[in-house]
Amino acid sequence: MSDNASDDRQSSSAVISRDMQENIGYIRRLLGDPSDLLTRIVTIGGGKRSCALVFLSGLSDKAVIDDQIIRQVLKAGRYGEEAPELDVSEVIGGLRNETMSVSQVIEAALWSDIVQAVLYGDTVMFLEGADDALIIGTQNWKERSVEEPPTEALVRGPREGFTEKVETNVGLIRRGIRDINLRFVSYTIGRRSRKTLILTYIQGIIHPSIVEEAQRRLESIDIDDAPESGFVEQWIEDSFLSPFPQLLHTERPDKVRAALLQGKAAIMLEGTPFALILPTTFVALIQSPEDYYERWLIGSLIRLLRYVAVFIALFFPAIYIALVSFHQGMIPFKLAFSIAAAREGVPFPAVIEALLMEGTLELLREAGVRLPKPIGQTIGIVGGLVIGEAAVQAGVVSPIMVIVVAVTAISSFAIPSYSAGIAFRMLRFATMLAAAVLGLFGIILAFIVISIHLVRLRSFGMPYSSPFAPIFLNDWRDLVVRFPVTFLTKRPEFMQTKNINRANKRGKRI
Repeated sequence: MSDNASDDRQSSSAVISRDMQENIGYIRRLLGDPSDLLTRIVTIGGGKRSCALVFLSGLSDKAVIDDQIIRQVLKAGRYGEEAPELDVSEVIGGLRNETMSVSQVIEAALWSDIVQAVLYGDTVMFLEGADDALIIGTQNWKERSVEEPPTEALVRGPREGFTEKVETNVGLIRRGIRDINLRFVSYTIGRRSRKTLILTYIQGIIHPSIVEEAQRRLESIDIDDAPESGFVEQWIEDSFLSPFPQLLHTERPDKVRAALLQGKAAIMLEGTPFALILPTTFVALIQSPEDYYERWLIGSLIRLLRYVAVFIALFFPAIYIALVSFHQGMIPFKLAFSIAAAREGVPFPAVIEALLMEGTLELLREAGVRLPKPIGQTIGIVGGLVIGEAAVQAGVVSPIMVIVVAVTAISSFAIPSYSAGIAFRMLRFATMLAAAVLGLFGIILAFIVISIHLVRLRSFGMPYSSPFAPIFLNDWRDLVVRFPVTFLTKRPEFMQTKNINRANKRGKRI
């Protein structure tokens, strides 16, 4: 067994020594004597008793350590002048309860607790002759300010988004839901990273089986590090073979709050602004918070356009390939002549033409994401125009194919969920190949296969295709057409919430 493994095992159950210098040497050896591990020895009681402050300079707030700890210890009152005559337990209790002007001060004796506290940015105080150490909250991690999420911008809605600090994200949730039944369950994941993960839900609304299943899956995570919530998503999802996301990720606190009030749960991980909502359904991938911020007619129209966009993004190139290659008789007479004239001189069949254009578009989209932001936008727009125009002029593709690919790309951008958009882009190539082999029959077969997969898929025990299949007619008020909010008095029936009512009739309070 290696020395590091031996130290890890010993530190998990070992207790600190009464010798302050021995404790300082041990924690330095345990952490590899890093240069950012600072030690400040302070004498109390006229120099007859001393204590040591140990902290990591890059993670701890030095201003708090100087003003709220060292200065307070140096003028510790009776725990200074009378410290030599007092019992060591009285001194450490007095320092904790009367001297420290810091909100978080706890006693600890195990090295596992002490080392983790130092690695989190807290300050540890070793008192000469004491059996316990004081862990003082001095974390000072740099974080972004709360700002609008760039990936989920809205025309109308709150301008706030999650940050990488999980405590800030918890506060954003609490600020919008001031309910005593709001629960936050904390986990520590990552054998090496030891990151904080929060599972949140509203007790009394969510079905208990969802909470139990979420807790079971989270407790099964055994990994060195989870740098992003995507690792957690992939670990606890139902089917890793499905192209569809079974957890919905978002940077918007209002979206998480709305999901909690529907009877769902959310997962927030330290170090990432993306929270995970569970369980999720196919319908949730197409909905946006803005559907509810606008009046019901506007919200319904926008949502209906998204359903049309999903169909176009998935089947439009395939339908073009099937009609041009197999079912020319189904094309109107004048349109058929226009397509034939546009395709004159093109050396490739329609399926190769479509694959070339779609593949080029995917490359441009990926290049635009990886390049610096000002250049990426230029590459995406100018590159598409230049390559499309050049391909038409060279006779490699037809103008009608450029139109089909452009309309398909625009439709895919209208899908709110980025992961769902990628899934539809992947399936688009499958439907194109099916259309190239069997024509419209191949498209119908692909639609049936996708539908069967969606019906069989589950998210934390919830049918992914709800409320389409199984059918919940009451939930259709908030499906394709969004009814006025005065009609949305019930929570989703398919969620099987413990409290189904979320509003009373118009003019009455809940």
